[in-house]
Amino acid sequence: MGDRDQEQLPFSALLEDSAEDLYENAPCGYLSTLMDGRIARVNETLLKWLGHRREELVGHKRFSDLLTIGGKLYHETHLSPLLHMQGEVSGIALELKAADGGRLPVLVTSTVKQDSDGNPLLIRTTVLDARDRRAYERELLRARQEAEHERERLRRLAATLQRTLIPPTLQPVPGLDVAARYHFASPDEVGGDFYDLFPLAPGRWGFFMGDVRGKGASAAVVTSLARYTLRAAAVSDPVPARVLANLNTALNREFQEDEPRFCTVIFGLLTSEGEGTGFHVVLAGGGHPPALLLRADGSADYLPTPGGQLAGVVPDAQFSTATAELGPRDTLLLYTDGLTEARTPDAGGRYGDAALLDFARCLAPASASGVVASVTELLDSFGEGLDDDTALLAMGVPRAEHPDGEETGAGRK
Repeated sequence: MGDRDQEQLPFSALLEDSAEDLYENAPCGYLSTLMDGRIARVNETLLKWLGHRREELVGHKRFSDLLTIGGKLYHETHLSPLLHMQGEVSGIALELKAADGGRLPVLVTSTVKQDSDGNPLLIRTTVLDARDRRAYERELLRARQEAEHERERLRRLAATLQRTLIPPTLQPVPGLDVAARYHFASPDEVGGDFYDLFPLAPGRWGFFMGDVRGKGASAAVVTSLARYTLRAAAVSDPVPARVLANLNTALNREFQEDEPRFCTVIFGLLTSEGEGTGFHVVLAGGGHPPALLLRADGSADYLPTPGGQLAGVVPDAQFSTATAELGPRDTLLLYTDGLTEARTPDAGGRYGDAALLDFARCLAPASASGVVASVTELLDSFGEGLDDDTALLAMGVPRAEHPDGEETGAGRK
């Protein structure tokens, strides 16, 4: 038939021919079934996908016969009842069995055709090839699993690295109760908080707490350098202000040419005043939050070191010193600023120094372990308001006892 003859065909004939071709060779599968599920009509596209001949299916097979075992069970228990109740179902994920035994993932949409009286006549079903979608979903799942695995690996690495930056246990000090805690704001990042307590000579111990600017591997490098510098400096010259001066020199020398690395830090020297009598404390501070001293008489106050500068910012940083006597039932608490900078329900509010002091005054007197436990509960109460890691180190002198076993000590309650 020439072009001229085709042009002379009635438009309705061309329309009918194109509609039939669209049905048979549509980019999706079509089939019609009687209400009992027997296949009445199926298009060429679906036949090619499944590898069946038309005469094998029409009048001989039900739609459920084309489904896998799991799909057949779902069809009988869910799809078919819903279709009869609602008249349509849409976007159901199933798997069809091909003639060669293979499986074809599909998305099925079915509607019930009714006569003029509303009686059901047959079910029309559209079948979409979901192989590409299933492959995409598998790839998406694989990528998600890999990302979760990588995140878990990094989390374990961060936790392992963090454990190397803080002492797993603190050496016991005769006549002193000690408690410490590292409270993570996020398990995914290495924080820059650090602390330690270690012997220097008979009857003398050094301790420190600091907070390095930033997080991650770069902060861990500075944290490691700060910890070992402080310990080494304290062995050679235990005067607290000079210990911090040595740390300041090391930080300036190591990081001056790169991005500046600095930290807040507080270093202390504990000297025993005799068994059961307490300790003399000398503190030097470099921009760190002031220590809290909870007294046996129920009072509590900060032990400030005003004017102390951050370690690592300028070559000739100045560090201030404070002294205190730590007697029976007195407890000294060191902490990092994750505690006081925690967000509170107040609009844009932070917990702050005043609130912490009020908290300590309600707590005093308290043992070292009691203080750390109470502050840990406080940190937990902030929830998502806790943006930064917090380190805690508490040192307390227990009650003295008479030889007959009675407890003594100022402020006994």
